[in-house]
Amino acid sequence: MAIDVHPNNKRAVIPEDSLRELYVAQGLTLEAVAVKFAAAGTTIRRRLRDLGILVRSRGPSPKCSLPVEISGGKASIGTWTGDLAYVVGLIATDGNLSRDGRHLSVSSQDIELLQTVRQCLALRASITPCAARGPCHHIQWGDRTFYEWLLTIGLIPAKSLRLGPLAVPDGVFRDFLRGCIDGDGSIVTYCDRYNTPKNPTYVYDRLFVSLVSASPSFLRWMQLSVLRLRGLSGHLTVRTSAKHHDIWRLRYAKRESASLIRWMYHAADVPALRRKRERAEQAIVGATWYRRSLSDTETLSSAGVE
Repeated sequence: MAIDVHPNNKRAVIPEDSLRELYVAQGLTLEAVAVKFAAAGTTIRRRLRDLGILVRSRGPSPKCSLPVEISGGKASIGTWTGDLAYVVGLIATDGNLSRDGRHLSVSSQDIELLQTVRQCLALRASITPCAARGPCHHIQWGDRTFYEWLLTIGLIPAKSLRLGPLAVPDGVFRDFLRGCIDGDGSIVTYCDRYNTPKNPTYVYDRLFVSLVSASPSFLRWMQLSVLRLRGLSGHLTVRTSAKHHDIWRLRYAKRESASLIRWMYHAADVPALRRKRERAEQAIVGATWYRRSLSDTETLSSAGVE
């Protein structure tokens, strides 16, 4: 695409639409864009800054498959999807934004979870072991535009103790919640026989859906959001320690946990960690939440998913 420009005012006459198409949408380097416009690299850089377009560091742009828009130097995602909300939930709980303003990572003991992140964001980054964290893997990639957008919705570096409410639309909140549960939550089922010495019929199926965090502000926002959208109150508790930071837990039990599971796993093809989803589905099929005889519960499995 050759563009005729006035020799005395090359910067001012570079078309904004063409520049955005080449630099933002196609992800060409600054130098490659300069060749297209028969201009110097410094001219293109200044024009980008004039238009409020975020100037990337040198090198090719990491491809972001999301519909990205940039205005006034701020990145934004054009349309939220369930897959995007799920990954944001994973990043909010098990992810990290580095302080360099560019790199992101998600860590997990489940390689399947990291493969899902790659698929949802169309990433080419490799999944590698975390040598310092035992049996754990992570995926790390660089994407300044996506990083900047995450900042606009409330995510921050070093977020463990400071994370608060996020700007997640109501329409995809259940997908975001499912990502949080897969990241730093648990689905636990077991058969409670604690009171059978008093009466053999005192046998109960238990199901808990929990999310833990060192940030009470984040969990209070989660609790209020689920209450507003689903009508489930949950229960927020804290475990204190003299040597460590307090750990907060938002937990749903009995019928509330079943309702939450049905809401989170609203379709067969939504991204999810398979072992947690299978445990949740088994619990929904087998649980009744009323007193049962011991003989009726012998066939129920007793397992926990962390």
